[in-house]
Amino acid sequence: MELFGQNAKRYVWRKTNTAHHSEHTIPTVKYGGGSIMLWGCFSSAGTGKLVRVDGKMDGAKYRAILEENLLESAKDLRLGRRFTFQQDNDPKHKARATMEWFKTEHIHVLEWPSQSPDLNPIENLWQDLKTAVHKRCPSNLTELELLCKEEWTRISVSRCAKLVETYPKRLAAVIAAKGGSTKY
Repeated sequence: MELFGQNAKRYVWRKTNTAHHSEHTIPTVKYGGGSIMLWGCFSSAGTGKLVRVDGKMDGAKYRAILEENLLESAKDLRLGRRFTFQQDNDPKHKARATMEWFKTEHIHVLEWPSQSPDLNPIENLWQDLKTAVHKRCPSNLTELELLCKEEWTRISVSRCAKLVETYPKRLAAVIAAKGGSTKY
């Protein structure tokens, strides 16, 4: 999550030779003013915990975040112990020690094909969060973190439920992209 501006292209319709008029430009801050890394989770029952990741994320830090936040979120969301966890194929997510942790904790991890399109529904929530936070114009990284946590809790249960409801179509798209059957 970047402090100033969203890391995305923006397009405007304009008349010829008006590209540099002020109404067609977006002010920028050199180097973006900094950013924070976040870990969060959700289910059809709503959002789970959202935590700031300090420093560089590696396998050990990822496992510590899971240990401190995943099971508590599952409990808060009333998922019980029988839920499926999805993550992408980042090496720290698939590291042997991480996969052993899931096995030890009896957490089922959804198998996700490598080199597959990123169809993880949490990406939709990250975009929602960025949009909501940047509307509030945080002025420093501490405020950015605070606003992220506030806006995360404001994401509606219905939004989360809709993303989970459309999940079978995402899975079918991944399977079809790999040339497999779309029956699941």
